[in-house]
Amino acid sequence: MRRGVYAGSFDPVTNGHLWMIERGVELFDEMIVAIGENPDKRYTFDHADRLAMLRETTAHLPRVRVEDFKNCFLVNFAREVGANFILRGIREGADYEFERKMRYINADLAPAIDTVFLMPPREIAEVSSTMVKGLVGPDGWKDVVRHYVPEPAYLRLIRWHESQRTV
Repeated sequence: MRRGVYAGSFDPVTNGHLWMIERGVELFDEMIVAIGENPDKRYTFDHADRLAMLRETTAHLPRVRVEDFKNCFLVNFAREVGANFILRGIREGADYEFERKMRYINADLAPAIDTVFLMPPREIAEVSSTMVKGLVGPDGWKDVVRHYVPEPAYLRLIRWHESQRTV
């Protein structure tokens, strides 16, 4: 069985993430989408909300399982869940340099787990969670952001924006 792991913070999940997950489903028999926790990162959405957002976003994909991991290297999590592939996205040169180095470290830790790199299509290559959150607020933001995130993330961004306005 080919089992892949695709991990991120998904704060929020974007159409770029969804593209990667859907390609992963085409490549692997089972796709595990995992939320990793970075203690140095400040999240907009709490852990439970990000899990729910991912589960709602991937509900149409029966071979996708959403999980999480904490205080653990991704390659060790992949080994724990019996994955033989780690799926990573490359949007730009800096991503490639970072992911290339991580691939070699992961291979040192778990030689049986291969890393697969995918490049998203041009129209979503620049989409990141940080970029999406930066678009929220100015007049007309909802029409712009709607193009970059799946519906569950879009609805949460609206609620988040409303909560920020009442603070």
